[in-house]
Amino acid sequence: MAFRIKPGMISTMKLFDSHCHIDDNSFKQDIDGVLNRAKKAGVHAMMVIGITTKSSEKAVEMAETLPGVFASVGIHPHDAGQCSEEAIEYLIGLAGNHSVRAWGETGLDFNRMFSPQTDQEKWFVRQVEAADHLGLPIIFHERDSRGRFLKLLAETHSNRRKGVVHCFSGSKAELKTYLDLGFYIGITGILTIKQRGEDLRRIVPNIPIERLLIETDAPYLTPFPEKNRVRRNEPAFVSSILIKLAEVRREEPEDLAEAIWKNTCRLFRIEKEEIPD
Repeated sequence: MAFRIKPGMISTMKLFDSHCHIDDNSFKQDIDGVLNRAKKAGVHAMMVIGITTKSSEKAVEMAETLPGVFASVGIHPHDAGQCSEEAIEYLIGLAGNHSVRAWGETGLDFNRMFSPQTDQEKWFVRQVEAADHLGLPIIFHERDSRGRFLKLLAETHSNRRKGVVHCFSGSKAELKTYLDLGFYIGITGILTIKQRGEDLRRIVPNIPIERLLIETDAPYLTPFPEKNRVRRNEPAFVSSILIKLAEVRREEPEDLAEAIWKNTCRLFRIEKEEIPD
């Protein structure tokens, strides 16, 4: 299918930023402006991601007061060294809030090793167990885990487990494994970056349309062309990811946007009436 952008198309699309950190201090001074720009860009909903007990609590507070905002709770692998059973129990209680629709982000990151491997693995498994018990989909983080991520998932296998691989940038073989597990695939602004996104652009046409999500990871991973003028990423920029994704897959942006919207709502069990027009 030929790719084309129609005049005014972006503002008419309905977009869901499935992974952002607008609780970050970098948004503290202009959160209203961020939300207004997102709305003008067609972003009707966003998922604010918990990475510590404090950020999870703040994500829930934002979701309770801001229209179209939902929350996840979890401990990022970078912070696993400070995790505890008390922290997990606190997050389990926090997950009882109706605005919480996922657990995470959690996983393994052996790239920078901000937390020891033993701690990362222990608390990753514990969080997967907690999410499975609560029936929440999981937002997965994986980087350079050398097979340990998939091994631990296999050891704790559940046929009912749902989740999304956040910021996918892996190989074709890894993609197949994730898809076989039934997971969704989150695509970030990396897709838009000339050199860094080259491999990803070759792989994304292999992702079934019903498994795709788009995400900014704001304030990180600013996409092109916004990357040329601002450093901080924000939910409004998810439209640039959608446009590049449609171009690479040779699909109509409006059709792709509609499919991804339905995917995101399906994964996070969000009903139509929960999101304002």
